[in-house]
Amino acid sequence: MKAIDLRPGFGVKLDGKLFVVFAYEFRNPGNLRSFVNIKYKNVQSGQIIEKRHQPSEDIEQVELDRRPMEFLYAEGKDGVFMDTENYDQITIPASVLGEALMYLRPNASAVILLSEGRSISIELPAAVELQVTDTPPGVKKATVTNVQKDATLETGLKTRVPDFISQGEVIKISTVDGSYLSRA
Repeated sequence: MKAIDLRPGFGVKLDGKLFVVFAYEFRNPGNLRSFVNIKYKNVQSGQIIEKRHQPSEDIEQVELDRRPMEFLYAEGKDGVFMDTENYDQITIPASVLGEALMYLRPNASAVILLSEGRSISIELPAAVELQVTDTPPGVKKATVTNVQKDATLETGLKTRVPDFISQGEVIKISTVDGSYLSRA
């Protein structure tokens, strides 16, 4: 496969090791040749490396099994997921999940990437809806635009929300950076 055709979530083999494409950026500077800047995540160690490729460079792609799964519950720092097709339950270790549990509440959907029957990565939806469990009350007559305050969500995630958001409200959160998007 050509480097320009890679996208986040693709599996590739570099130097005999399995990597998942974490981020992809095509650059075409005016006075230089174009290139593809790709961040890879090592499946075994979790290390993220960044490499620059020519767009026409061949890279060995590895087929990954993408399975939609439902998050059931957290077991310590690990997560228990259920395959929605055959109802098998698997425990995914914290090393694979990373911060993903902060965006998942029970019965939430996610796509798990598997290689040779072993979970290697998780793909979250672009945004999730979570309930605010703790935030200070808003200041009345605060008319300054974009006033933000700290909030703790039901999964333990801490973020900044607008002043008008109160405790108990459900809000949309970006899974990319954990920022507030809107009310749900």
